[in-house]
Amino acid sequence: MAERRAFAQKISRTVAAEVRKQIAGQYGGSPQLLKNLSVGGNATSNAIPLTEAVEPVDFEEYLITHPPLIESGPLRDLIEFPPDDIEVLYTPRECRTLGQDVPEEGENDSHVRDCTRSYTEDWAIVNRKYHKLGTAFNPNTLDKQKERQRGLPKQVFESDELPDHSSYQDDQDDLKRRSMSIDDTPRGSWACSIFDLKNSQPDALLPHLLDRVPNEEIDRHNEDQRKSNRHRELFALHPALDEDEPIERHCVPDVPKEHFGQRLLVKCLSLKFEIEIEPIFASLALYDIKEKKRISENFYFDLNSEQTKAMLRPHIPSAAISTLARSAVFSITYPSQDVFLVIKLEKVLQQGDIGECAEPYMVFKESDAAKNKEKLEKLRSQSEQFCQRLGRYRMPFAWTAIHLMNIVNSAGSLERDTELEMGLSERKGSWSERRNSSIVGRRSLERTTSGDESCSLTSFRPATLTVTNFFKQEGDRLSDEDLYKFLADMRRPSSVLRRLRPITAQLKIDISPAPENPHYCLTPDLLQVMPYPDSRVRPTKEILEFPARDIYVPNTTYRNLLYVNPQSLNFANRQGSARNITVKVQFMNGEDPSNAMPVIFGKSSCAEYSKEAYTAVVYHNRSPDFHEEVKIKLPASLTDHHHILFTFYHVSCQQKQNTPLETPVGYTWIPMLQNGRLRTGHFCLPVSLEKPPQSYSVLSPDVPLPGMKWVDNHRGVFNVEVVAASTIHTQDQFLDKFFALVHALDEHMFPVRIGDMRIMENNLEAELNCPTWTPTPPLQVRFQLDPLIYVSQSVAFGELMIGPGGLGGSVHYATMARSSVRPASLNLNRSRSLSNSNPDISGTPTSPDDEVRSIIGSKAMERSGNRMSSHTESASFLQTLTGRLPTKKLFHEELALQWVVSSGSVREGALQQAWFFFELMVKSIIHHLYFTDRLQSPRKNRFPERFMDDITALVSTIAGDIVSRFQKDLELVERLNTSLAFFLNDLLSVMDRGFVFSLIKTYWKQVSTKLYALQNPTLESLRLDFLRIICSHEHYVTLNLPFSLLTPPASPSPSVSSATSQSSGFSTHVQDQKIANMFELSVPFREQHYLTGLVLTELAVILDPEADGMFGLHKKVISVVHNLLSSHDSDPRYADPEVKARVALLYLPLIGIVMETLPQLHDFTESHNQWGRPGGPGTEEQEAEGNSMISQTVAMAIAGTSVPQMSRPSSFLLNPQATRQHGSFSAESSRSLLICLLWVLKNADEMVLQKWFTDLSVSQLNRLLDLLYLCASCFEYKGKKAFERMNSLTFKKSKDMKAKLEEAILGSIGARQEMVRRSRGQLERSPSGSAFGSQENLRWRKDMTHWRQTSEKMDKTRAELEHEAIIDGNLATEANLIILDTLEIIVQTVSVTESKESILGGVLKVLLHSMACNQSALYLQHCFATQRALVSKFPELLFEEETEQCADLCLRLLRNCSSSISTIRAHASASLYLLMRQNFEIGNNFARVKMQVTMSLSSLVGTSQNFNEEFLRRSLKTILTYAEEDLELRETTFSDQVQDLVFNLHMILSDTVKMKEHQEDPEMLIDLMYRIAKGYQTSPDLRLTWLQNMAGKHSERNNHAEAAQCLVHSAALVAEYLSMLEDRKYLPVGCVTFQNISSNVLEESAVSDDVVSPDEEGICSGKYFTEAGLVGLLEQAAASFSMAGMYEAVNEVYKVLIPIHEANRDAKKLATIHGKLQEAFGKIVHQDGKRMFGTYFRVGFYGSKLGDLDEQEFVYKEPAITKLAEISHRLESFYGERFGEDQVEVIKDSNPVDKCKLDPNKAFIQITYVEPYFDTYEMKDRITYFDKNYNLRRFVYCTPFTLDGRAHGDLHEQFKRKTILTTSHAFPYIKTRINIIHKEEIISTPIEVAIEDMQKKTQELAFATHQDPSDAKMLQMVLQGSVGTTVNQGPLEVAQVFLSEIPSDPKLYRHHNKLRLCFKDFTKRCEDALRKNKSLIGPDQKEYQRELERNYHRLKEALQPLINRKIPQLYKPVLQVNSHRDSFSRMSLRKLDV
Repeated sequence: MAERRAFAQKISRTVAAEVRKQIAGQYGGSPQLLKNLSVGGNATSNAIPLTEAVEPVDFEEYLITHPPLIESGPLRDLIEFPPDDIEVLYTPRECRTLGQDVPEEGENDSHVRDCTRSYTEDWAIVNRKYHKLGTAFNPNTLDKQKERQRGLPKQVFESDELPDHSSYQDDQDDLKRRSMSIDDTPRGSWACSIFDLKNSQPDALLPHLLDRVPNEEIDRHNEDQRKSNRHRELFALHPALDEDEPIERHCVPDVPKEHFGQRLLVKCLSLKFEIEIEPIFASLALYDIKEKKRISENFYFDLNSEQTKAMLRPHIPSAAISTLARSAVFSITYPSQDVFLVIKLEKVLQQGDIGECAEPYMVFKESDAAKNKEKLEKLRSQSEQFCQRLGRYRMPFAWTAIHLMNIVNSAGSLERDTELEMGLSERKGSWSERRNSSIVGRRSLERTTSGDESCSLTSFRPATLTVTNFFKQEGDRLSDEDLYKFLADMRRPSSVLRRLRPITAQLKIDISPAPENPHYCLTPDLLQVMPYPDSRVRPTKEILEFPARDIYVPNTTYRNLLYVNPQSLNFANRQGSARNITVKVQFMNGEDPSNAMPVIFGKSSCAEYSKEAYTAVVYHNRSPDFHEEVKIKLPASLTDHHHILFTFYHVSCQQKQNTPLETPVGYTWIPMLQNGRLRTGHFCLPVSLEKPPQSYSVLSPDVPLPGMKWVDNHRGVFNVEVVAASTIHTQDQFLDKFFALVHALDEHMFPVRIGDMRIMENNLEAELNCPTWTPTPPLQVRFQLDPLIYVSQSVAFGELMIGPGGLGGSVHYATMARSSVRPASLNLNRSRSLSNSNPDISGTPTSPDDEVRSIIGSKAMERSGNRMSSHTESASFLQTLTGRLPTKKLFHEELALQWVVSSGSVREGALQQAWFFFELMVKSIIHHLYFTDRLQSPRKNRFPERFMDDITALVSTIAGDIVSRFQKDLELVERLNTSLAFFLNDLLSVMDRGFVFSLIKTYWKQVSTKLYALQNPTLESLRLDFLRIICSHEHYVTLNLPFSLLTPPASPSPSVSSATSQSSGFSTHVQDQKIANMFELSVPFREQHYLTGLVLTELAVILDPEADGMFGLHKKVISVVHNLLSSHDSDPRYADPEVKARVALLYLPLIGIVMETLPQLHDFTESHNQWGRPGGPGTEEQEAEGNSMISQTVAMAIAGTSVPQMSRPSSFLLNPQATRQHGSFSAESSRSLLICLLWVLKNADEMVLQKWFTDLSVSQLNRLLDLLYLCASCFEYKGKKAFERMNSLTFKKSKDMKAKLEEAILGSIGARQEMVRRSRGQLERSPSGSAFGSQENLRWRKDMTHWRQTSEKMDKTRAELEHEAIIDGNLATEANLIILDTLEIIVQTVSVTESKESILGGVLKVLLHSMACNQSALYLQHCFATQRALVSKFPELLFEEETEQCADLCLRLLRNCSSSISTIRAHASASLYLLMRQNFEIGNNFARVKMQVTMSLSSLVGTSQNFNEEFLRRSLKTILTYAEEDLELRETTFSDQVQDLVFNLHMILSDTVKMKEHQEDPEMLIDLMYRIAKGYQTSPDLRLTWLQNMAGKHSERNNHAEAAQCLVHSAALVAEYLSMLEDRKYLPVGCVTFQNISSNVLEESAVSDDVVSPDEEGICSGKYFTEAGLVGLLEQAAASFSMAGMYEAVNEVYKVLIPIHEANRDAKKLATIHGKLQEAFGKIVHQDGKRMFGTYFRVGFYGSKLGDLDEQEFVYKEPAITKLAEISHRLESFYGERFGEDQVEVIKDSNPVDKCKLDPNKAFIQITYVEPYFDTYEMKDRITYFDKNYNLRRFVYCTPFTLDGRAHGDLHEQFKRKTILTTSHAFPYIKTRINIIHKEEIISTPIEVAIEDMQKKTQELAFATHQDPSDAKMLQMVLQGSVGTTVNQGPLEVAQVFLSEIPSDPKLYRHHNKLRLCFKDFTKRCEDALRKNKSLIGPDQKEYQRELERNYHRLKEALQPLINRKIPQLYKPVLQVNSHRDSFSRMSLRKLDV
């Protein structure tokens, strides 16, 4: 942000700048990319910072002044909107029914007429013809992606082509068995190697490779090749962003139609009782017990036989067909577990209460019919009598209920799965919202069902039920309240009802999901629904639903029904006899009895309509409850005379003389209208005892009329409920009032009465604005408003007209569609903080009011689909807009004006519903233009000035609201923001576009000002939403004037980029400026390309590392750009490449912006598979140039921060590898940003790019190259294996997870709610077992589309994986080809300007990096072509400057030469050949390439796992072939040199193959590597490579000591050459310095005659041959020693390092080193006595089978404490596996082996344990354990023998052989087995053996005695062995054998004497030991001690004489003896075996 507060600026900036200067000095070049993007980057006067808006161009003016140059074609279409952009269409309404239901013609008032018209007229639809092409309708969805990805070629990748390892392994095994010998010559025999090579086949040669062609032509050819068959749409290959539902998304609303819930078809098949004596009538209805509400009207039916019906003939005229229905369609909007289907039965009234009448049904059984024949006859005749007399009355009889969900669920679970597999196309309901479908099921609201009660009625299997038990009704428990109690009770297991005695009967009914279009259906108004083929067929009735909670859907049909439900009557206090009471209900339109209207619907088997209805009679009950429903068809126009009349009768059941059948006992009535409003609701009416007087009907019975008698003193005694289902009469009082006022205005009748108020003309406005309106948002919805609304002003009553489009069905309806299309998952857990949220209808609204609020106040509306195509009624009134009435004002103008001047609650209300008024305005504007034929007129003069001013004011104030209120009322502001954006988007289609731009600017400015004061991401986020919606306009590209080539600003200001570039020589200044302006967010760019300017500005500002707090918006802003580009990409209008180039011009500054963000991008190179392994110079990617190795702290300092926190460095150029501490973007955001960059580079005009590149400075170009480098890694092909791996990994997740996932995705709970539920401890998921298929989890639908999409990770099919891999392959190929194109342009730039060669290195680097990635064959062909061209244009580049790159290139080429794909090999070998050739042409030899290739080969061989020598052999042959065919160089030595090189390579290859064979034999492998390394003695770089390979192998096997030795050797090698190169005191002087670390190091000294001098071209050029390299190697060595536990060696290594660091004054490093030393010495102290280094064995191999191992002897070093058995087993099984178990034998003894005696067909191995051997003088130096285990060259083992050949004999004949082995190098060495080069044997005579034994015993005693702490057990053990009597061959026996007599041979005197002295010492030690033991023992061991002492004394006595006898000869005068001293030192027999 430019305007940082001043103090903040001062603090950090100066520091950062200073540091930058210094660093820049150190690292050469200016690293600071002048931030031309960041704010105020242009240092010119007229620059406007990015945070401020610029003046947009006057669009219309511009189009006039810049007429297009092109006549026609796709380019021409970019310039202007198409002429048919907007059209107004009329579509007829669909009608479900055969006849249109309209009120009968007559004196209908205007309100009724308007309503009816709105239900019958055509829809007027405003259509933006191209709207579907904007991003709003053109999401890059998965389906669409699939469509665009059709026919992709499969790219061939080597990684996918790899052979299966299994087969590969077999070949290896064969090889192993075949040969084990390595040829005797050091590098195999040339002859055989050449023979192999000559016989192999070359690959195809590339034609014309050797022709001399000018570079331009090569380039042109390459380019044509590259550009052919390219994939046109980059984004089709890139997976769509997984963003939440984008804010600008539209879907077309469906045409409004009648709302149905889930529909259920119920067929009643039969009803049979045990006895059949009378007609029974039934009714069905649905009840919701939770809501305590009947949720459907009653369905009346009867299943009586014809003869039973005949009993009622006198009372019932012929039955209408509509009353004979036996099946019904119920609709349930909110299915739940609480819904019951209740069936009630009635029968004809009889004398006696219900119990008596039901008795026969409960007593008689059908089976006993014959027995009870007479009784039945009697009953039947009684019934006949009652039917005759009382046939018109009914009485309650019985009832039962069915729990609906039980049926559905059990029916479902039987075969649910089979059903589901069919895909359930029908199931469009709550859980199958399909993300991309705009097809909404007819049940648009179904999704609001609460998710936890998985009740779906649309997909269960039809069930046939037989109900066998009915409960008899009880007279005093008939009310609904009682019914709910019964139903609730039924659900309990111990239901009271079960204890009642039932009436047994059989009712059969079918329940099934209703078909889509059932035949023969009647609506609740008895209209026939199409199709209705034959009107004589028994119909099915649709039953009207009374939803449990309100549903807000616009009405679309005329319906005018009234339901009257008498509930109870209390005649307890009425005098006189009134017991069997019935109520007669009539609908009257006058007071005369003849005025009863035939509008009451018949029940069953009767007339269709009748004039009266009777309630059922409860016998002898003075205060009965009723459960009747009287359904009345209301007349369209009601007058004050319409009323419902209730007459109460007493019915006499017994036939008495002169008693009439019915006696009237009371009257009451309800007038239908009250103040012009339909009266509905609950009434408690008084009942009059006599007939009401004249003109009673206009009054309410509550009014006490004079002279009337009332029951119970005029108290209310009759409860009745009246419910209307009407689309004419609104049930909302506020709407009603509104209509009344409008009507009054219309008719001009004042004052007008509303309710109890009289409203005068002058207080009308106050009334209209009365705040009581605002609380009921339902106002527009509950009911269909008239399209003609009057809005009045207080002063002049000019009425204004609304174009049709008022609140007509349109918008609302759209809302509903919208809400039901949203993927269910979106409503789950939206947090509001950065809301893209859309609080449509989440879950189940809690109350009608909330629901309305959530609907009306949601964004849904703003996006109601094709927002202008909302459906509205039209036609007859449209003319009013055409100005037919001069007095009328235009609706949109008036609306704008009123809105601008409104204030207070009115304005607040308008803001709440802003979307609605905006929509209205737009619709009105378009209608107005349509009717005045102005849709084609110039936009400048379409609207009057004042309207424009009003709009400006309106937008400005609303923007002000957004800015000022976003913190207080975010939800409202979000809605307002989106509504405003959609409004402006619409205006762009109809108004002056420059004017709309200025409105956008107004908004922009207000937000910017606020942002300046308060950095708030929420506000920025709102602005992004706004922008995103504006940019979703379908003509977005045209709006950006893609054709304006920017003209330079008036005062040409030097642009930053051209100022920094020195190359402007070839272009004029102005042109520079022009180009620069196109690539920067310069003012001219932002003015001309207004919208793109805004988008890119946002991008630049938000991604700016210094933008505070915008971090969270990265993804959002990037997705805005991504979305736009993606939609351009797939837009058919821009398919033409020229057009696309124009579109791309709009995004050129994106390149610069992304360059700026480079340091913050996610580093994809790190995950690169080949990163950072220790290895030779060529080991893949590590060659960051020396100067870019910037340490973290430095980078931090540069960034102006001191601590390395997660900061983002400010922009300046670093190698991508160096700045990688700070990746601040997520991988996903970075990837999106980079794909956008590639799109621009792909589609932009190459000439333009080239011009710009010419202008860029070197550092900027390098930065661009760094970006391309990153792109190569970012879009690298992952490989099929990776997809499969991901797939299998994710599938392993437990099933429980799956269930959870499914719950979250499909259910109504989101992750957030789940958390909440969890935290409250109510997470009641089913146990994991039931997640599959069990019925608790009905929502597991694997094949529902959106489920597939949301859970990408679920198990994918093979085909899908294939498809994904193909796409990924194509994306990788295309992305890399774009990178290649760009590199070519950069190279051309260099060629053209002939400057900036310095960037070629960068180009090469990117090229090499892309080769290193996993690439397709197609790309590699082009890549090699480019590489060849590059080398031929700039040969000196590789061979002189970028030598590092040369090495790399050789490695890449060789790697591809060994590819399994022939085309890759062909190109790679061609490239390699040309490389040699070019190198040769420069200097007549190609040493450089030779050496690099040899090195690369070794590196390749050493590191690559899947390397196949066969392929490489073919490539080598190809290169030979080229050399043979190369005529030009025939005369030179070139082809010979090539041949030499190739043979040498082949040689190495063969060695390598051997290495492969020995892959399993670690020792052999290391030996081979060792040998190869030795072969490279003259080539230090290669030797280093191999040493490092060996180090790597050792580390893998945890041989850290050996790894450390390899590293020490490497360091010594480097030191050796460094000391030749530069003489620095502090550096080690070659190998000598390292002697202390290991005596073996000297072999690295460079003294042989063929040593290369290091300054020769190309030698020692690797990065290790530097001081830093040396230090690195030594540090690694120290680390390895430390891991090996050889801490003393660590010290030695650091002794070499310390002087270097001291010389460099590197205190930090020194501190670290000393810290490590302290650690090392600490460990030596700490681990004293616990250290173990290794165990050594001598291993000899015998047998010709073993090849070159035959007769070889080695010392093997094995890990510490390896037992003989272990190594024996290891070697035996290893060689056994190789040659076969029976072919290998281990020799068990350690005697010398005589080969002649061995079986020649077997392999023999002899293994002996050996110990290090030291001479006595050595022991002085080897003091510590380390000393005794380091630098070991001599080992010893002993073999006992006797002269006669046995191993063991008596003491006097027991000899011993000691074998001392000397190895060629000292352990530890760079390998774990070392050859034995020298053997010597020492044979000890029996007496010498005895001396050794005694010395050993004495030492043991001494040790045990002086041990600290003492160990009594050990001491006693040793003592027992020394003085115990029974010891066989014990000390005493030894003394008796050797000391009893003086030897005869003088040579043995000394031995005799020595032994005697030994015994002396021995007895002394025994005594000490006894004494010590005495002090240690407890009382319990006293006896033991005594025993020991006794033994000791015995021994001493026996020894005494032997010890004291001396040999006199030895005690001669001392002098003579001196001369003999030496001869005794080795007086043993010696046999030397050299």
